Amino acid sequence: MNKDFKALKNRRKTRVVMVGGIGIGGNNPVRAQTMTNTDTLNIQATVNQIIDCVQAGAELVRCTAQSPKHAQTIGEVKKELKKKGYDTPIIADIHFLPTAAFEALKYADKIRLNPGNFLDARENQKNIYSPKEYKEELKRIEKSLLQFIKELKKQKKPIRIGANHGSLSARILAKYGDTPLGMVESAMEYLRIFKKNKFNEIVVAMKSSNPLVMIEANRLLVEKMKKEKMDYPIHLGVTEAGGGEEGRAKSILGIGTLLMEGVGDTLRVSLTESPEKEIPVCYNILQATRRRITKAEFISCPSCGRTLFDIEKVAEIIKKEFEHLRGITIAVMGCIVNGLGEMGDADFGYVGGKPGMVNLYYKKELMKRDVPAQKAVEELRNLIKEKGMWREKL
Repeated sequence: MNKDFKALKNRRKTRVVMVGGIGIGGNNPVRAQTMTNTDTLNIQATVNQIIDCVQAGAELVRCTAQSPKHAQTIGEVKKELKKKGYDTPIIADIHFLPTAAFEALKYADKIRLNPGNFLDARENQKNIYSPKEYKEELKRIEKSLLQFIKELKKQKKPIRIGANHGSLSARILAKYGDTPLGMVESAMEYLRIFKKNKFNEIVVAMKSSNPLVMIEANRLLVEKMKKEKMDYPIHLGVTEAGGGEEGRAKSILGIGTLLMEGVGDTLRVSLTESPEKEIPVCYNILQATRRRITKAEFISCPSCGRTLFDIEKVAEIIKKEFEHLRGITIAVMGCIVNGLGEMGDADFGYVGGKPGMVNLYYKKELMKRDVPAQKAVEELRNLIKEKGMWREKL
């Protein structure tokens, strides 16, 4: 491993959970997913949005199913997608209504449950529970889940147990407070029940709008699952992150930190924007953390008074021309002062040599000196071809 990547921990080992034809966990790549924001009952709008997301690179798409009717409609959405040549797995997002979950099992490829509100409603619950009362509540939940577990096995469908910081049950809040530990225990209660009843096709998620809470909750989850010999894959996300730069910054911090620690098998970047816009951010995070390389990597200096060309303009031209070359790194440097050092890990270097001239490097070795700037991009392309690393755009 490159010396600069020593901080990148090995990915946590998990079982593989199949969602339709997509594997999550194990040696599968970390998967990118999103969620529609259409009314699921509007079949055509939902289908069109899913297609937009898939074309942007989404591998799984979640749709809300707040009622049995919405769950049924997922079946119609899948039929329309299949007619158009798409077999992307569709996940039903369930809150509050077990009846919707049972119905969704017939149509969706996976069910997402929120343990904070699936069988627990905050209203009409107590603020204090004795140990005996708490145990009785857990028995009630297990009894209520048994038929659902039976149906999961029958339909051979996986689930995601997704605990949200903002929707913990009154029972959890009474015992653990509004804490990362409360989030973890909310999910662990369900995981123990599913494991006890020999159902393990499960993905787990700990989400919060606060990336620091999200990070801590996932770290605690990993520790808890390890102690209890659970190897379920983990879905990462900073929920309600917002839009624009703020939403992206929160997601990069929360998701990126955990990926660097070896945690995470699938992710969603939750933005207050069209869902297809979430997907490039997913792949950028995966690329930056070296968990999944899907395009070329570019290094460029911020420029200074020594810069010998319009580096912002040139960097964009080079990125547009070569970004499809997955797995290679190209450095664009304004002058030779920092060039060789800063582009040490690059496969190819485009470096200002003198006014109007560019030097081209391969693995720190100068290959072409004083190439006229107007021909430099073409000559870089030729150099990449010479080294056998070129492929045409699809």
